Amino acid sequence: MFRIVRNVDNYKEDYQLVKRWDTRFKKIATIMEPSENKTSFWVENRLKQYLNQMEKELNRKEDQPFVENLLKYSKRFWKGLFTFYDYPLIPRTNNDLELFFRRIKQKHRRITGSRTWNRYIIRHGENIVFVENVSNEQEGLQMIKNVNYSAYNTEANKWERIGEHIKQRRFKKEPNEYLNTIEEKWKRHN
Repeated sequence: MFRIVRNVDNYKEDYQLVKRWDTRFKKIATIMEPSENKTSFWVENRLKQYLNQMEKELNRKEDQPFVENLLKYSKRFWKGLFTFYDYPLIPRTNNDLELFFRRIKQKHRRITGSRTWNRYIIRHGENIVFVENVSNEQEGLQMIKNVNYSAYNTEANKWERIGEHIKQRRFKKEPNEYLNTIEEKWKRHN
């Protein structure tokens, strides 16, 4: 215990530096805190002003990595960062979506034993979300039976790109076989 306490003095400067930076994060969090009165235009301008002010204030050599990193991340996420202020139905973060994908990935791994799910996503695409919301096979079949055919047909036409992924996979796996199959179909239709 004494050895740990003795080392605390070695980190005083680092602590003061991090404490300085932390006050900047708290100010940014205050600016971005959602409220009914804030618009995306106001928050974006206010944050831009604060980042410019902070860049001028934090001009010591030891502050440079922090400032550069903060500005780089801000620039990368700037577009779309303020949308939710004007559209309350858009979530502030995508954390729920990330957790949803994590649960699906865990289930896939539990079922298949495979760490990667790239092929699964390529093969099934957006259909993954439908399987996740069904508790058992009977419920899934009942939901499918309740779908109007014209609504299904309209939606199926929008999802043709999933078929394109499957075609690409088949071509990469066996290009000659894939091309022969297409030629056979062409001969049958002509």
